[in-house]
Amino acid sequence: MAQSLVELICQHFSGAVVATHAEHGDETVVVTPELWHRVAEFLRDEPAASMNMLVDLTAVDYPDRLPRFEVVAHFLSLSLGHRLRLKTRVGGGDGSGAELDTLTDLWASANWMERECFDLFGVVFRSHPDLRRILLYPEFVGHPLRKDYPAERAQPIVPYREVPNIDKLAPFGPDEGMSFGRKTYDLRDRAEVEDDC
Repeated sequence: MAQSLVELICQHFSGAVVATHAEHGDETVVVTPELWHRVAEFLRDEPAASMNMLVDLTAVDYPDRLPRFEVVAHFLSLSLGHRLRLKTRVGGGDGSGAELDTLTDLWASANWMERECFDLFGVVFRSHPDLRRILLYPEFVGHPLRKDYPAERAQPIVPYREVPNIDKLAPFGPDEGMSFGRKTYDLRDRAEVEDDC
C-alpha cells in the first residue's frame, strides 16, 4: 500500500523527489527542502494518502556530506493503516543554512518535535510559533547531537535566577547536586559494596 503512496508523490511532485527507497517494508521518499511543506500537506489532504498523524520528526547528522542534515518525518494514516517516511536534506558543512518550513500548521504535534530538533541539531523551522530550546536551558552553547559536538565539553553553570512571587528552594551548595562533565565508575568498587551488604 505504501508503494502506491510513493508513486502518487512521484506523479504529483516529480521535480521535488530526490530519491525513493524501501527497507524492511518501510517506504521512504526524499524531497527537496523547497517543497517539504507542500508534499507534507498533500500527504495529509489527499484522500488516497490521508496521513492524519505525524508520528515523529527528527534529524540525522552526516558531517561528511552536503547537505549535512537529513530531516526525517514519519507519517501514519489511522484510517487506511499505511505509513510513510518523508525526508529532506538541509545545511552546509558547518551546519549553517539548516532551515526548513514548519509543519506546525498541518500537525500540532510538530511543535514540540521541531523544537527538539532545533535544540539538539540546530535545524531552524521557519514560521514556527515558538522556536526555542525545549530540553536544554537557554544559555546552553551548541547543539549536542551534532557529530562535531565535543563529548567532553563543559557548559557554563547558569547563576541562580530570582523569580518574584514564586517560592523556590535555595540553590544547591557547591558540593550538592549533579556535577557537570563525565564521571567514570569503577565496577570493582561497586562489587565490594554489594559484598559488604
